[in-house]
Amino acid sequence: MKLFSAVQAVAIAAISLALLTGCGQKNEDQQPPTRAVAPSEDVSREAVDAVKPNNFPSSIGAMEILGKPEFLAFSYGGYRERTRDNVPTVNQLKEDMRILSAMGIKLLRTYNTQQYPHAANLLEAIGQLRAEDPEFEMYVMLGAWIDCEGAWTDAPNHEGEDFENNSAEIEAAVKLAQAHPETVKIIAVGNEAMVHWATSYFVRPAVILKWVDHLQELKASGKLPANLWVTSSDNFASWGGGDTSYHTDELTALIKSVDFISMHTYPFHDTHYNPSFWAAPAEEAKLTVPQRADAAIERAAAYAISQYEGTAEFVKSLEIEKPIHIGETGWASSASSLYGASGSQAADEYKSKRFYDAMRDWTNQAGMSCFYFEAFDEQWKDDKDPGGSENHFGLINLQGQAKYALWDQVDAGLFEALTRDGKPITKTYDGDETALLASALNVPSAGALGAHSIATVNEQRGIGEAVGESIYVVLHDGLVPDESNDATYPSQPLKLNIWEGTCGLERVDGDTIRVSTGSGDWWGCALEIQADGKGENLAKFTSGRLHFEIRGDSTTPFNVGIQSGTFAAGTQVNNFVSFGSDKDFQLSQEWKSYSIPLADLEKENGKVADYSDITSLLFVKGTRDVPDKSIELRRLHYTRN
Repeated sequence: MKLFSAVQAVAIAAISLALLTGCGQKNEDQQPPTRAVAPSEDVSREAVDAVKPNNFPSSIGAMEILGKPEFLAFSYGGYRERTRDNVPTVNQLKEDMRILSAMGIKLLRTYNTQQYPHAANLLEAIGQLRAEDPEFEMYVMLGAWIDCEGAWTDAPNHEGEDFENNSAEIEAAVKLAQAHPETVKIIAVGNEAMVHWATSYFVRPAVILKWVDHLQELKASGKLPANLWVTSSDNFASWGGGDTSYHTDELTALIKSVDFISMHTYPFHDTHYNPSFWAAPAEEAKLTVPQRADAAIERAAAYAISQYEGTAEFVKSLEIEKPIHIGETGWASSASSLYGASGSQAADEYKSKRFYDAMRDWTNQAGMSCFYFEAFDEQWKDDKDPGGSENHFGLINLQGQAKYALWDQVDAGLFEALTRDGKPITKTYDGDETALLASALNVPSAGALGAHSIATVNEQRGIGEAVGESIYVVLHDGLVPDESNDATYPSQPLKLNIWEGTCGLERVDGDTIRVSTGSGDWWGCALEIQADGKGENLAKFTSGRLHFEIRGDSTTPFNVGIQSGTFAAGTQVNNFVSFGSDKDFQLSQEWKSYSIPLADLEKENGKVADYSDITSLLFVKGTRDVPDKSIELRRLHYTRN
């Protein structure tokens, strides 16, 4: 999940380490290192030596908690405001703990240690509740945030790390775990810190491994409790359950070092980004809206299970035995764009309940913990769009209303005499189930979801094989490859990929795609070939042309072009033409046709795209905030000379 808004993300680099004493104090003269410290190098030796062994009290450990239905888990933030600068008070956190305890929750996951005082306040709140009632039981998986060098800037270096931030996060985690051994049972190094789509901050597995080994060394030396477990919480692909590009020696070493794998799976997001499982087949056309939703959520749960199974199979292939638990999954109850009424129609309270129930049933039966995301709505996650899905993953909203997933618990009286910010816990929709069901969105048919992909392919050619035909058709209703022409389609389906949710992209009117410009400092999207990071081999087209027609009302400058390689591997190259009022290429509200020699495309950083590895057949990227405008392109194809 996105853990920083755009404004907060930029501010992270400026946050000092004043909450900690010792090494790592930040000032204007200090710079982060230019590379990550290799796993074999000495890790924060001064910090290790500064920690004195403790006689930690004998108490329940992670092994006795994880995977037990009597220790249900949740991801927890509890922020009420539109900025995390307003940290919940200890009393507010105690309110939340009483609510969660009433729900049977006994294990919470946090995300930062020292960037905000939230984790320290939470541990204080739990300690106070335990002092008031020795029977009160709540444990914590303490998250330490990990960034790459230059994270949240225009030039992140994924080969290095932000050593100042990372060492401060880890050191704070150690101190909190030492101070609260009865509560902190797990430390998680990083949140989605290795997955390649986290383009603002991801690091290589070697960075995570270094800090995991550091914590394991502290355990071995008696400076952390022996029954405290160490992990990293990341996307299923980062743990080897998907794209084979993640299968590295460093990942294997990390899997060996962690005590368990904390794996994320989000079918909700893939209702837009990879919706093949989501569409309602023809035989469901006559089902009611709830029945259609039930069937779709069943497929979504199976999709999540398949990602777990992929991860488990990869770990087994390494001949490693390691427990796997679900570090995050969730389903938003409302969305304004990609997942709402104008998108995949996934976000509503009915589907949120069905998914929550399905995940709890599966993981409880399988003996896995599931840190469900999340307990309460938080409105800072998408501070520019109050209706954004990121703000609506909680099972209790900001008005203290329990969403449909918890109505049964309200009826059972679990929340009697409990309040949140002075408000009693009541039901959304005033408990009117008829009104709630009427608000549920109908799961779209396969044809409607086709707006998010281009599935017409040449099944006779494998990815990487050179395209030998003279015409390469991306999207063009009037140009259909057959025996009368020398034309072909892509070797694999194309995904209409919106980069980090920054804009809109959909297929309309057959051969037309429509881009809705974004509201951030930059926005972008692409037609990406789906082949596990491999690209189409268009080497024979280097002296050819890119053809398209374009129109729109956008007033922001933008680029249109192609990409080779991948961002994650550091091989991505962009070649493009620039549209704008002062550019050679102009946008108007009437269709205009362009036939551009590929050799004439501008070369970003002077690099020529590798035409044997074209991963995006077309991308559009803008660099200014001019939202709610549109750019339409059609009749996209390439020709050889």
